[in-house]
Amino acid sequence: MRARDLGLRLTGVTGPHNAITDVPGVQVGYTTLVDGDAVRTGVTAILPRPPADVHLPCAAGRYSLNGNGEMTGSALIDEIGLVRLPVLITNTHAVGPCHRGVIDWVVREKPQVAEQWLLPVVAETWDGYLNDINGPHIQPSHAVAAIDAATGGPVAEGSVGGGTGMNCYAFKGGSGTSSRVVEYGSDSYTVGAFVQANFGSRHELTVTGVLVGQSIADDNPMEDTDWLIPPGAGSVIAVIATDAPLLPGQCTALARRVPLGLARTGTTGSHFSGDIFLAFSTGNRHTPSEFPHGDPGYDTVRHIPWNRMDDFFAAVVHSVEEAVLNALVAAETMTGRLGHRSPALPTDRLLDLVKSAR
Repeated sequence: MRARDLGLRLTGVTGPHNAITDVPGVQVGYTTLVDGDAVRTGVTAILPRPPADVHLPCAAGRYSLNGNGEMTGSALIDEIGLVRLPVLITNTHAVGPCHRGVIDWVVREKPQVAEQWLLPVVAETWDGYLNDINGPHIQPSHAVAAIDAATGGPVAEGSVGGGTGMNCYAFKGGSGTSSRVVEYGSDSYTVGAFVQANFGSRHELTVTGVLVGQSIADDNPMEDTDWLIPPGAGSVIAVIATDAPLLPGQCTALARRVPLGLARTGTTGSHFSGDIFLAFSTGNRHTPSEFPHGDPGYDTVRHIPWNRMDDFFAAVVHSVEEAVLNALVAAETMTGRLGHRSPALPTDRLLDLVKSAR
């Protein structure tokens, strides 16, 4: 079940799978860990290019709406405007094992690339309400498995991968994705969004412009207890991909539009939420990052003119909004550590509220 399956009116034309994998070459893989009463976590891998070419850099930019979180490799992205290798998303205390796992995978698959330095991108959100986050449950091998599992096509959503133990608007949240097709003269490009949705307070939830959270607040164990985490805490990671040829600064501009899509779902951006976003473009083939040998050569790139970027900005906003809703709709009620329960979004009541507001 996805947001459009409910009949919600959402803006824009999607790609064939309505997923980040609609961008040619982009792949997504998961490792999901659900064990006993307290392990509810996992790893998500996003490959900007297929495994054979994943070491080739893509133009990239990032933006932090609120820095109470982590995305490794950010300093290098800011420095050179490029990203390469699998991008991983996991829980806050598993960044280290996942970082190691990317290195292990590159050593196995691309040993010449690994002969020099590697600065993987690993991002996180906090799943400690449902998951035993301080336990060493995620190991480098789980990160390797998520990368190995990456494929194109339809993408599972909800309580999978890094989103397994996450909550969104005090409902069960997790992994969500969406895409938009952008017509550009005689060409057609795709913008895809992937979110690990773990943010928002219940009273803020807004669906297709209708404030619904206050009307479905009766089953709210996460916020109606003396739990230590303030309402709205948790974080959100968004990854934006496109095959449109863009400059690094234009990728950063895409990343800056992510909060507009999140805001359409109601959030005001809690201090306790790490809201960090990455955008990359596969539209140019950049020189590999390894130390150069022989003729230094040149990179030749083309890019969308800045004054033609508005449709791409809109595609980010609309795909991010839908990706969040897809994560909420797909997720099912989950109980985890200490008996904590995260209820599924009550879609029937949600639809009644949305219809009555029209």
